[in-house]
Amino acid sequence: MGGDRQGLWRGKHGKIRNFLNKEHGLTHGFANLVTLAARSAISGEMDGDALIEAQYAGKQHPRPIYEEIAAFIAGIGGDYEIAPKKTGVGFRRNKQFVLVEPKTKTRVDVGINLKGHPGSERLKAVGGMCTHKVAVTAPGEVDDELRGWMSAAFEAAG
Repeated sequence: MGGDRQGLWRGKHGKIRNFLNKEHGLTHGFANLVTLAARSAISGEMDGDALIEAQYAGKQHPRPIYEEIAAFIAGIGGDYEIAPKKTGVGFRRNKQFVLVEPKTKTRVDVGINLKGHPGSERLKAVGGMCTHKVAVTAPGEVDDELRGWMSAAFEAAG
């Protein structure tokens, strides 16, 4: 990909990010940011607010769950970013610590990055970028237990 300048920005995200990292010395995070911005500008992709709106179109029941989680995280501290994607919203510090994904018209999956935590019946251990997931079907389920896990993930991501 290094010599192919014409199709560079239309390539796969990881290849572009790796190119910027290796050929131009950008850090992984900054190369990721540049790749996202460039691909979004070229393709006319939606901005963050539009991505979130699209995720909850026809799924208004889980939207208050997302709002409850976003409000809680905003209260933890100011040194994080919101990273809306096509299928979910990531909350990041040095790395993603929470991912909120509306899965059905009635359920949101909350991915939480808690390496080393054994999990529980509610906090399911999974593979991938988030180490655990919690299924949430009502804003009241964003309780002290879930807030504790999100707080721990926030601290670990700092």
